[in-house]
Amino acid sequence: MPPIDHPAGDRANGPVDDVEDTLELPLRIQDDLLARQWAPEAPHDPAHPDDAVPGELLDDPERWGPTTTSEGVLRLLPVRVGRDVTLISRWMNDPAVAAFWHLAGPESVTAAHLRAQLDGDGRSVPCLGVLDDVPVGYFELYRADLDALARHYPARPHDTGIHLLIGAVADRGRGMGSTLLRAVADLVFDRRPHCTRVVAEPDLRNAPSVAAFLSGGFRFAAEVDLPDKQAALMVRDRTLRSVL
Repeated sequence: MPPIDHPAGDRANGPVDDVEDTLELPLRIQDDLLARQWAPEAPHDPAHPDDAVPGELLDDPERWGPTTTSEGVLRLLPVRVGRDVTLISRWMNDPAVAAFWHLAGPESVTAAHLRAQLDGDGRSVPCLGVLDDVPVGYFELYRADLDALARHYPARPHDTGIHLLIGAVADRGRGMGSTLLRAVADLVFDRRPHCTRVVAEPDLRNAPSVAAFLSGGFRFAAEVDLPDKQAALMVRDRTLRSVL
């Protein structure tokens, strides 16, 4: 799980940090321009013109529709590789993201990760989080009860998992991650009537991510030993959605 609401750097250390921030500024501007140039009607991957998203196992996220948040109107759009890979790959190459997603490298690395889901049976669906028509993050919605994660906790039928990264550095550290996590969990409950829990498994080392889940209405359920990390099992319960 990548850093969500990644804390701003310490600016109290003097000129060296100021220089580093200045050097990063052009990259941040490029990231912002790339996100704002994104268009939903952009062409699909010519090698896969249909770019079909199998949605039956997750009750068809492509048809879930928008939801209003304090940050604006959020839509989850299933990824189209030809349209979205450049933007998502750019996010994956942010060192703060790469430390947890391990997908840094050329676009082909990200494309292969996306294709593995799109060409699968639909138990995991990659999505862009689009806020007021500007993509702000990358989501993966997955059937946790059908995932390898289910071997590490007492899964229930239709448990739905979330992975999230916030794309732009400027959007981290101000609560957007918590807002989006709460909104998407509510979308899951509204659109998946058989789902009683939304779960996640951020890396325990990623304190900002764990904090974002807690602020987004999730509770810490357990520490889980996964093959690639020590994870915090975070759970949001349908019965507690109006309380937490």
